[in-house]
Amino acid sequence: MEIGKDKLEEMLRTILTIRNFETRTEQLFAQGHIPGFVHLYIGEEAVATGVCANLRPTDYITSTHRGHGHCIGKGGDLSKMMAELYGKKGGYCKGKGGSMHIADMDLGILGANGIVGGGLPIAVGAGTSIQYQGTDQVAVCFFGDGASNQSTFHESINLAAVWNLPVIFVCENNFYGISLTPDKHFRIQDISVRAMGYGIPGITVDGNDVIAVYEAASEAIKKAREGSGPTLIEYKTYRMKGHFEGDHRLYQPKEEIEAWQEKDPVARYIDTLLTEGVLTSEEIERIGQETESQIEEAVKFAEASPFPEPAETLDDVFCEEGR
Repeated sequence: MEIGKDKLEEMLRTILTIRNFETRTEQLFAQGHIPGFVHLYIGEEAVATGVCANLRPTDYITSTHRGHGHCIGKGGDLSKMMAELYGKKGGYCKGKGGSMHIADMDLGILGANGIVGGGLPIAVGAGTSIQYQGTDQVAVCFFGDGASNQSTFHESINLAAVWNLPVIFVCENNFYGISLTPDKHFRIQDISVRAMGYGIPGITVDGNDVIAVYEAASEAIKKAREGSGPTLIEYKTYRMKGHFEGDHRLYQPKEEIEAWQEKDPVARYIDTLLTEGVLTSEEIERIGQETESQIEEAVKFAEASPFPEPAETLDDVFCEEGR
């Protein structure tokens, strides 16, 4: 597949933005500026970058508790994201959702989700709406290896298969369900083989290779747009930080961490761009500096934004009358 320079540069900007946003978030959390929990996406950036580079603003995504990368990949506003992490009124959810519940309906970001596997049925709902309206949109569902053992995984893929919905199921297999390794919670080598049970295509791809991620997603998304139904893509990647910030990662062997550091997706992509002569080191450095400046502007916005007033606690909270 021939990928143009503009698209390659766009993906570089995205992957650097995700890495720099998460690195800055790690620092801010350690300094006590960000309340609650933070689950960093460092090490997995190639997946959100390569998949979302194929999407249109009108397409949908559903995300996970580790969702900053997905939001950035789909074009999310860095200032609103950072303000939400700070719990500030200028955030996407007015500071009430925090890291795990960022959403932007205008961009088709149907929300990060603190419930493991919670985004799967939401994506199927989005796919159903697409089919009903007769458009060529798609819905992409990001989830982890742990979520592949939830009932929502099986129910959602089965329904999407039966109804031939334009949903792409993207499993980010980072080899840890909190602290549990795959050999402890399933007996298969590749999660993608589960697709056979539902009569849909399933493939396993190197999730730390941006180009491979992009190409696999491109084919699945093209098929979905043309009415050929869902695909399950398993991207094998690695979580370079703890399950959450504050997790000391004692369950991750040092040798394993070092081996995966050699396959860092950001460094690999930069090396590819330099080797292929797509961009110069000066151009890459400039793009990196631009992303860092944008993130610093987002931090300033978050710090200047006020906290929600106590009187606003029940605003935007809905319930059925009489309950």
